[in-house]
Amino acid sequence: MWCVPKIDEPFVERMKDVLELYARPHDPSEPVVAFDERPVVLHDNARPDRPMRRGKPRRIDYEYVRRGTANIFCIVEPKTGRHLTHATEDRTRPSFALAAERIARAYPQAHRIHLVLDNLNTHTPASLIKAFGTERGRALASRFAFHHTPKHASWLNAAEIEASLVSASCPGSASVATASQPSPSYAAASGSGMQPRTGLVARSTGSSPSATPSGFSDPTGSTESCQSTSSCERPESKRDHAKTQKRKKGR
Repeated sequence: MWCVPKIDEPFVERMKDVLELYARPHDPSEPVVAFDERPVVLHDNARPDRPMRRGKPRRIDYEYVRRGTANIFCIVEPKTGRHLTHATEDRTRPSFALAAERIARAYPQAHRIHLVLDNLNTHTPASLIKAFGTERGRALASRFAFHHTPKHASWLNAAEIEASLVSASCPGSASVATASQPSPSYAAASGSGMQPRTGLVARSTGSSPSATPSGFSDPTGSTESCQSTSSCERPESKRDHAKTQKRKKGR
């Protein structure tokens, strides 16, 4: 379902601002970074998997245990392909402020960081001040120029576009039980060696349901997964397994 925006003067002004920003030549002193959130549902195995054996693929039981939810901050510099994507427990003002500080630390030589965001109420300099206090918050906010997409047009955000493409390109069939475990699909699906972004195909072997950003902070993380949508070799999916069992019962 499409939400058709009202094409008024503020919409056009914001649209032009974002598009002109993307059209600029790459300038290390003023990098353009796109920022977006992506919710993740955390699932764990109800029963142990059956490992792959000679002539038989790995088998995953269709039953799962829900482990709550987490948030993925999708952070990408479109001109260079650099990613600072990581997981958090939520997308509150303190979490946004910490993500902004992470971005600022990643560009120590930048005079101004242009940050493209949607219109979520936490995406403001006030969030930084509230989280870190007046002095530190204002100092951090001064590193950024905030560029908000038009209302009902967050598809102009490069981070949102890419998150949607990756989610659709190689989603796999399994789940992630904790936000600290990276999904191996993202780096391979993107073809750029970047760290995982969303819990799409990995299964956790641990039992802790806690959500921490540690597993998503290393840009040299695992890239083990399928190389393209057409060549993915995945374990038997929950849906396929259920269909197989139904066919066996009908015989």
